[in-house]
Amino acid sequence: MTGTKNPPVCDYEGSDYQTTFWDQADRAYEDAVEQVALRRLLPSSGQLMLELGAGAGRNTKRYAGYDKVVLLDYSKTQLQQAQKRLSDSGNTIFVAADIYRLPFVSGLFDGATMIRTLHHMADPLLALSQVHGVMREKGVFILEYANKRNLKSIFRYWAGKQKWNPFTAEAVEFARLNFDFHPKTVRSWLKTAGFYLERQLTVSHYRMNLLKKTIPLKVLVAMDSFAQLSGNLWQLSPSVFTRSNATGTNPQPHAEAFYKCPRCGNPVEDTPPQLICRQCGSQYPVEDGIYDFRLEEDD
Repeated sequence: MTGTKNPPVCDYEGSDYQTTFWDQADRAYEDAVEQVALRRLLPSSGQLMLELGAGAGRNTKRYAGYDKVVLLDYSKTQLQQAQKRLSDSGNTIFVAADIYRLPFVSGLFDGATMIRTLHHMADPLLALSQVHGVMREKGVFILEYANKRNLKSIFRYWAGKQKWNPFTAEAVEFARLNFDFHPKTVRSWLKTAGFYLERQLTVSHYRMNLLKKTIPLKVLVAMDSFAQLSGNLWQLSPSVFTRSNATGTNPQPHAEAFYKCPRCGNPVEDTPPQLICRQCGSQYPVEDGIYDFRLEEDD
């Protein structure tokens, strides 16, 4: 983990990730079991949801209980795909920004999710601290992370086919900006960032091609749905979902306050087609319905 001021960002700009990884690949099982987990963990209703690492909006419709959903991703092209997928629903806002420097005022959201995103974070604690800062007290945060201590990695390690140890606390970077984390380490980050962990679900237990080809999808999903309930006891699946509450008291935003300048932290008025920070003069364009708060890497 870097601990640097400006950690590197995994940028999906121009990627066809949604099409190649989800739509055209055999991942109906993974998508279905994640839907089950979200259904179990999401509140029945809410006001303002922040979807971090929203990508092309695969999960957005699953947050229908919220009055409004803010889709945040570093990639504008991913957000453009999300716009097409969701059409003009009227309750979505699209924001291109860096999770390490969120462009929202303190205490704004009563809900947030980060699904298949933390594994791209070189500084997970910084990212989680940023999320906590924009949440209301007792706001619900649902986090998914890639678990290094899963059964496959354990057996590979014991068989001598894998060098890294699945039982140690440190993250393993198996490809650039792709990390697996130890459950105990993630729990410690959540606590340090100001979250109280309520529940854990283990997900995607049967993520094996042989099983997906031989067992009917509905049966496999039902099996995983049952196995998810063991999450508070042990975490041995490749994916783990957590539900936490934001603790402490973040300053409540003024009635009209929503955005802040990611460069200096001053509140910024919502004045499309361009938002201007009166404190430092930074300008942030709004093009085709997407707010762009991305900064240059050396900022």
